[in-house]
Amino acid sequence: MSKFVKNWEAPKEKTPPPSGPLKPHIENAIKLIQTQTQKLDFANARLAEKDKMLFSKIVDAFTKHDRQKAVIYANELAEIRKIEKKLLQIKLALETIALRLTTVRDYGDFLHIITPAMSIVKSIQPGVLRIVPEAEKEFMNLSNSLYNIITEAGAASGLSVSFETANEDAMKILNEAAAVAEQKIKERLPELPEDVTKEGIKI
Repeated sequence: MSKFVKNWEAPKEKTPPPSGPLKPHIENAIKLIQTQTQKLDFANARLAEKDKMLFSKIVDAFTKHDRQKAVIYANELAEIRKIEKKLLQIKLALETIALRLTTVRDYGDFLHIITPAMSIVKSIQPGVLRIVPEAEKEFMNLSNSLYNIITEAGAASGLSVSFETANEDAMKILNEAAAVAEQKIKERLPELPEDVTKEGIKI
């Protein structure tokens, strides 16, 4: 689990730990997220294989002094790596939600923790479905599960839901996830030969 997912400010108001019908909702949402992250891992593994293959083709093209073919492969690789970064960012965001839901399950603080999670899910859902379209049903179930938790927790506690604050928190988490994803990709993947980067291709 990345360090950034633990960097939250402690909420001033608290709701008690869940009981009755809320706890199964929360545990179900955690399971849905785990299923999604596994699908993202599988998708990323397929992309990693394609990344490796394209990189080898680029090196081979340069060995044969075929600059034109190397640049074509490099452009394709650049697009693959953009998707890899996006998938990693989405996975980190989902891990953040799962950790928040675990906190809710064990300690309470429903509205302060789950409303940003709902905002994150709404933000990342379009990106996930473009890359992993088979995840649509699970994402709908996750959105519905989080919405039910928010409405039931709000009604039970008498606290109002501030989605404005939640959206700010969600954006901060997504930005941090993007930065972590960028760094992880740089550490994990080899850089292109200098001649390719001189063509203006950034990966």
